[in-house]
Amino acid sequence: MNPGGTPGAGRPIVSFAEPEGYREPPRPRALPMWVRPRVAAAAACMVLGLGLIGGAVTGSWLIGDSGQSESRDSFAAAGGLWHSVPVDHLFPPTLEGKGAGPGGSDRTWTRVAVAPDTDCDNAFDPLLSKALAPVGCQRLLRATYTDATQSYVTTVGLLFTDGDATAMSALAKAFKNQDLADRTDLMPRPYAAQGTVAARFGAEQRASWTMSVLTDAPVVVYAVSGWADGRSVDDPQPAAQAMTSGATTAPAQAGLGNEAQGLADRVERGLRKTVSSPTEPPS
Repeated sequence: MNPGGTPGAGRPIVSFAEPEGYREPPRPRALPMWVRPRVAAAAACMVLGLGLIGGAVTGSWLIGDSGQSESRDSFAAAGGLWHSVPVDHLFPPTLEGKGAGPGGSDRTWTRVAVAPDTDCDNAFDPLLSKALAPVGCQRLLRATYTDATQSYVTTVGLLFTDGDATAMSALAKAFKNQDLADRTDLMPRPYAAQGTVAARFGAEQRASWTMSVLTDAPVVVYAVSGWADGRSVDDPQPAAQAMTSGATTAPAQAGLGNEAQGLADRVERGLRKTVSSPTEPPS
């Protein structure tokens, strides 16, 4: 203060400014009312989506495991059908073949004989026995049918093997890759039942055939057809070839390929149906 002056008149006024770079933290701003429901909905969708994804993954795993288990059970069940299911379920007395004949014509087949179940000793020609050996032989079932005119006869066979799923798949692959089902030296033998229209159906009368190695059951399905009058055949032909358009061989012209394939298909379908819904528990 200067002498004689007004008190405080010369005092400097000092103020403190904010330090450089300083900013007061902003106060949180409330979300507008219309935003809040959208945020909540988005969060709920995220949680729901994650739950659905997790549920789908878990469900897929469970279903896959169940499917594999059912497949194994069906495979095992099929192996015992030869002694647990009535023969009329495996080889029905009458079979209808809608559109199974040449040109889509209908067929009706009547069973004339059922062979006693047997092992495979001398049941096949030697080369076919060798080809089937990797899966073994549990039991062989056969039945012979004739058409409505009794002009043709066809033996259908179900070979129940000892092979597991891996062995059956390997055999099916070999048959496909090597065309074993089309070789005339691997034709299955017919069942000629005495006292029936098939009495003269021997090895020399084989005209057309088909053979299928199943991979979902330990079974080989086959059929072989010929004329009922006992005539011999010099040029037998696999059913697949005899059924092709324009085939001119005698078996093809007579429709014997259709006879073999049509009966084999229907017996195989019946077998699969029986596996999925067995009529009797295994004995």
